[in-house]
Amino acid sequence: MSLYQHARDGNAERLRDALGSDSAAVRRRAAEFLGEIGEEGDQPTIDGLLRAATTDDDPEVRGAAVDALDEIGEAALEQLLEELTGGGSDGEAEWVTARKFARALKADRPELRMAAANALGRLDDASGLQALVGALDDDDARVRLRAAQACGTFADARAVPGLRERLDDEDPRVRRAAANALGTIGTDQALSPLLDLLDDGDESIRRIAAGALGKASTPEPVEPLARALGDESAVVRNAAVYSVIELLSNVPTQQSHAVRDQVVSELKAADDATVVEPLVEILTDGQQSRQRRNAAWILGRVADPDTATAVEALADALADDDPQTAQFAATSLKSLGGPIVEDRLLDKLGPEHPEEARAKAVFVLGQIGGQETLNRLEEYADDDSQAVRKRVFSAVSKLRAGGP
Repeated sequence: MSLYQHARDGNAERLRDALGSDSAAVRRRAAEFLGEIGEEGDQPTIDGLLRAATTDDDPEVRGAAVDALDEIGEAALEQLLEELTGGGSDGEAEWVTARKFARALKADRPELRMAAANALGRLDDASGLQALVGALDDDDARVRLRAAQACGTFADARAVPGLRERLDDEDPRVRRAAANALGTIGTDQALSPLLDLLDDGDESIRRIAAGALGKASTPEPVEPLARALGDESAVVRNAAVYSVIELLSNVPTQQSHAVRDQVVSELKAADDATVVEPLVEILTDGQQSRQRRNAAWILGRVADPDTATAVEALADALADDDPQTAQFAATSLKSLGGPIVEDRLLDKLGPEHPEEARAKAVFVLGQIGGQETLNRLEEYADDDSQAVRKRVFSAVSKLRAGGP
């Protein structure tokens, strides 16, 4: 039976047995799985990982065991630190503990430095941040990796210079961790170096950069993100679209119109499927009204009128709780026009739909409809809703006159 199956079954005993395998790859994977399923009260698992972290002859196995103890919980990590340092932290103030861990970052044993970096990332005390920044230059890539990850948990701008230097690290894991940390910090100073990473040879680096740049408060990332819409990787393209929408929500109001025009221009030049799918997802599932508004507005300018998923999402958005999103959806449907839009809006006229959504659907149909739409609208001339009746009267009058 595979290690994966043992992990799925929660069979910690068999995974602990695998820590004694002759294969370092098997021992490393067993340690990783034990970190996923282990619990703080499971002392046999903790003891097995402690042995692996302190005595295994393979550095990757020791590193995986350190991380597994960290994942199991603070108490398990403290047991490792106690074993490595010969003392615990019970009853200590966090700043005292932070100082001790910061000193441990200079220990001779790399596993102790790794554990100390992990532990500092867990603390609520940022007094250890400078020690973590110093550890970004550690000779051991495993320590640099954990230091970068810990810096990300603080999201403190003081770590930016050190993290920027690690974007050229020889170890790709360190580079990814540094990019992630800069994205988490999210200031313009932290995000600026990520612009160059959109052309990186590592797909995961490009995805991290594309996903983080939407936090910027300037329009600088718009053009690079637009270029990323042509990336060979679908996950990078998807992240770029999300960031473009987020960027529109973040840029200062006085710059928003210029940025909006530039975004539409760039998105129109991109592959339709690349752009529309994430825009539809944002409009359908987005939690922030500003992002849904932007997605609704942009869809009307970049989607093909025959793209059923876009039309469906916009028609559903007529009932959005945010009135501006609903209004942008109506405007976009009017802009798209075409038979698919007409058919979908006609389906929205029944009394099972919200009154405001029905009224907006009628309004749009009055702008884009033909004879069949005119015939259908006349059926709603005596609708129970005054708002719908009013819209029907206006729409029918326009259509009978031959257009808006």
